[in-house]
Amino acid sequence: MSTTVEWIAQELNCLVKGNQRLEIHGAESVLKAGPHDITFVGDELNLKRLKSSNAGAVLLEKRLEESFAKAFEEAPFTSITVEDAQAAFIKIIQKLRPSRKLPEIGISPQAIISEGVELGENCQIYPHVTIRPGVRIGNNCRIYPGAYIGEDCVIGDDVTIHANAVFYPDVKLGNRVLIHASVVLGCDGFGYRFEQGRFLKIPHLGSVRIEDDVEIGAGTTIDRGMIGPTVIGEGSKIDNQVMIAHNCEIGKHNAFASQVGFAGSITTGDYVRCAGQVGVADHVHIGDKATLGARAGVHRDIPAGEVHIGTPAAPEKEQRKIVMSIRKVPEMRKQLRELENQVKLMSQQIADLNQIETKQ
Repeated sequence: MSTTVEWIAQELNCLVKGNQRLEIHGAESVLKAGPHDITFVGDELNLKRLKSSNAGAVLLEKRLEESFAKAFEEAPFTSITVEDAQAAFIKIIQKLRPSRKLPEIGISPQAIISEGVELGENCQIYPHVTIRPGVRIGNNCRIYPGAYIGEDCVIGDDVTIHANAVFYPDVKLGNRVLIHASVVLGCDGFGYRFEQGRFLKIPHLGSVRIEDDVEIGAGTTIDRGMIGPTVIGEGSKIDNQVMIAHNCEIGKHNAFASQVGFAGSITTGDYVRCAGQVGVADHVHIGDKATLGARAGVHRDIPAGEVHIGTPAAPEKEQRKIVMSIRKVPEMRKQLRELENQVKLMSQQIADLNQIETKQ
């Protein structure tokens, strides 16, 4: 889709400085944008990068107007001043690159739908979807090819389930949930008893409950609880290839980046954030608004509001001191060897003096 700066300004209800008739063919980041692309600047770093940009137009955050004016006496591109540059860019890029959806076909004759399944209005069920007995699906749901919905699952309204997702029995989804490709919900947890030299499987008779407005990334696995449900709280966002084990209870509006791994029976408060490859041991509680840095290894409870990094995870300031101290170790070892040599030399000198005094 192509448009003009004038149309963009009307969409955003903003003022333009420069060529309103400039044709815009695409949207790109600052350094990749060309003469007919629009980009956005919402911080000082991208404002500096703008000097090397070939962008035709820029969405400029209002608070940066003064810095922009100092940097560019005569701006080589058209600027559109907005309150929130990133939010404006997201709105415009969706207009320029509309999302692709499979055509609406209703219920595909190639889908396998068991008797007694309850389907809401305006659902799109694509080929090779399997829906087992006892399933209830709300209105306006899309289930893409190859998905498997096990017995007695409940799916709310406006849910999207992408290709090859697998729901074991008794999984429950709220409204407006987005499930990406190859997600597995409700498989047995990793629970065993060791008796008489063998691992004996513990039955997992619980379920998985996903609350409203949750998004779960491709390839993520969430195990069913042993007795009760494993819960993902309202509004939480889970990246690709995340593992959440049995009996976990995740609070509202949590955000987990790729390859986070939670062992069993972990609980979190609301607004918890985990960066990539965080690992958390079983039965740990992470408090409200806590943040765990990339590759943090957590073995104890994390208080609310704290930022912990490293392995074993520790408060950020404390961990940074440890890291800085470790960096000084090679120099400290060198100094220690020099001191040892000096001590040996002084000891030898003292011994020599003692011998001289003895002879006298």
